[in-house]
Amino acid sequence: MWWNRKREPEPAPAAGEPGTAPPAIAHRTAFILLGLGGAAVASFGIAAIGSIFTAAFFALVLTICVHPIRTWMQGRGVPRGVATVSVLLAVVLLLGAFAGALFLSFAQFSSLLPSYLPQLQAALADFGAWLEALGIGAEQAQRILDSFDPTQVIAFLGGVLGGAAGFVSSAVILLTLLVLMAMDSSYASPLLEGIGRRRPWIAVGVGRFTSGVRRYMAVTTGLGAAQGVVNWIALASMGIPGAPLWGILSFLCSFIPNIGYFIAIIPPLVFGALVGGWPLVVAVIVVYGLINGIIQSVIQPKVVGDAVSLSQSLTFISVLFWAVVLGPMGALLAVPLTLLVRMLLVDTDPRLNWIRPALGELDQTKLEMRVEDAAAKAERKARKPR
Repeated sequence: MWWNRKREPEPAPAAGEPGTAPPAIAHRTAFILLGLGGAAVASFGIAAIGSIFTAAFFALVLTICVHPIRTWMQGRGVPRGVATVSVLLAVVLLLGAFAGALFLSFAQFSSLLPSYLPQLQAALADFGAWLEALGIGAEQAQRILDSFDPTQVIAFLGGVLGGAAGFVSSAVILLTLLVLMAMDSSYASPLLEGIGRRRPWIAVGVGRFTSGVRRYMAVTTGLGAAQGVVNWIALASMGIPGAPLWGILSFLCSFIPNIGYFIAIIPPLVFGALVGGWPLVVAVIVVYGLINGIIQSVIQPKVVGDAVSLSQSLTFISVLFWAVVLGPMGALLAVPLTLLVRMLLVDTDPRLNWIRPALGELDQTKLEMRVEDAAAKAERKARKPR
């Protein structure tokens, strides 16, 4: 019968026919899709434990930054336990001083803002009249103005100051992780040497990650501190209220590449408008443009780019990505987090060396460009009529 008849297998389509793909390309496509799916799942998982992850990673970054001091002390004959405790105390005192300054600045700002409520309300009324002059209805203008209620800012700051218990709990987690990581880091050198004997590329990747994190944090902290102090002095000389707070905010925003400047300038502009009107607003824009434009747009991208070998485009995208995944702390730690991902995916695999120039490692590329430019210049010179 026809249903018992043995069916002949259909001939396989030849490679290159329409609707087919070479096996290698199909495998690579499936691998890329699986990688993207895994990255999406990992991102959602990291976001779900964001508070724990950011505390652990921040403690790791701090431990990496202070490890050379510990190594130096042990090299001078200081006992290992004493070196661990000394470095840990230095980090805790530094974080405590910074947290105290930030807390006092917020307290000063929350007490300062109510005295400027009449000016804020008058400015909002003028803004509403301007909206109506543009043809926007009175109800729509009032709805827009209601969304800028100054009392909500005071309530928010009160909530921030009143949430000290939550800050204390986070600080306890961070300090506990710092203590444990500081103790475990005493075994870092022999462990890395053992890994290097068995998996040399993994040891190379870990070394690149730690050195990149240290260089980035050192450069950004130094430039950010200078930027914050100069902004503080400049704003105080112009009579902007809350100048110390805006200096600290400028320092924090210096860790957010490319867009930190635009965040840090908003509060000084608002208070400059309340105190001195448009002339002071223009002065703040000019001063911030000169100070922060030179530091963040000229010096910092050059120095940080050379320190971590990340392109400016990738750095900017990483800020946006980690801010979505982890919130404000993700934006602050965007570059170290991106260095961690690069270590896991690229630096520990010698087969992916070809992708490093696209990520920002441009030493060889710049050398090749100089050679090409010199050859092109010589060719143009040879073509000129004598």
